[in-house]
Amino acid sequence: MKIEAEKLETQKTEKVQKYRSDRIRDHLANERTYLAWMRSGIALMGFGVLIVRLRIIRPPLAPQPPGNGWKLGLAFALVGVLTVLLSTQHYFAVRRDIDEDTYQPPDRWIILASLAVALLGIGVIYYVFTVPLDYLQTFMLE
Repeated sequence: MKIEAEKLETQKTEKVQKYRSDRIRDHLANERTYLAWMRSGIALMGFGVLIVRLRIIRPPLAPQPPGNGWKLGLAFALVGVLTVLLSTQHYFAVRRDIDEDTYQPPDRWIILASLAVALLGIGVIYYVFTVPLDYLQTFMLE
């Protein structure tokens, strides 16, 4: 009887500890972070499509060679998909660490994301400033 009472008390304590307000707050913060990463991934994919489809710095009626813009757009889309996949994996790893009370913030994700965005930014700058300007002068509106 005494063993059963201790077991019941232990289960109650585990439930109370499992649903503590600070732990709930940690899980909600983890979810917000995950959703922010998802939005970033979707934005990267959208920007990739924008680069490929709109050909930003060329007039729409001018003859346009295929160029290398599709490569930059593909890079943005791939980094966006990779961001979605890695953020999902990271969300579940942090969730497990919060439950086990062993969470340590990993700096590698911040460094990886910063490097990816910096490289894509360099690609955009390179693409914008290496497009031949003579294509802009091939069509004149009368």
